[in-house]
Amino acid sequence: MIDERGYRPNVGIVLCNAENQVFWAKRHGGDGWQFPQGGIHGHEAPEQAMYRELREEIGLLAEHVEVLGRTRDWLYYDIPEEFRRRQASGDTGRPEFRGQKQIWFLLRLVGRESDVQLDTTHKPEFERWRWTDYWRTLDEIIPFKRDVYRTALTELESLLKNPRS
Repeated sequence: MIDERGYRPNVGIVLCNAENQVFWAKRHGGDGWQFPQGGIHGHEAPEQAMYRELREEIGLLAEHVEVLGRTRDWLYYDIPEEFRRRQASGDTGRPEFRGQKQIWFLLRLVGRESDVQLDTTHKPEFERWRWTDYWRTLDEIIPFKRDVYRTALTELESLLKNPRS
């Protein structure tokens, strides 16, 4: 589902532990690291999509996390041409795909680290994960996502207990 401006609705998930470190995952078969994220289906509210993506990508259920909050508005980023999937020829009537619009959620893990399972689907999204510093992610994320990550992390930081400066 792409909106009239060419953006696909999506959720992003910042999962933190008791020390306010964040879950950082390596994409399967690639070099990139990122937060879990995924598309919102037409019938889903953002929170429903967040729980579905959480289960599909990292194997966690609602009882494993506490929702600390979410971004107020959509955050947008454009995907560079070389990373875009091509629209099928003759597929008119749909806006040209430009990128993602995201609602970001901040969660705290209340379950165990052993509850994390990256292989719950036939095509896992991630192959490894680790805890990392909240702000270090900006140094490691692919450049075209950096501004959205910065905006989301800045807005969500105040929801952490004892946020770092």
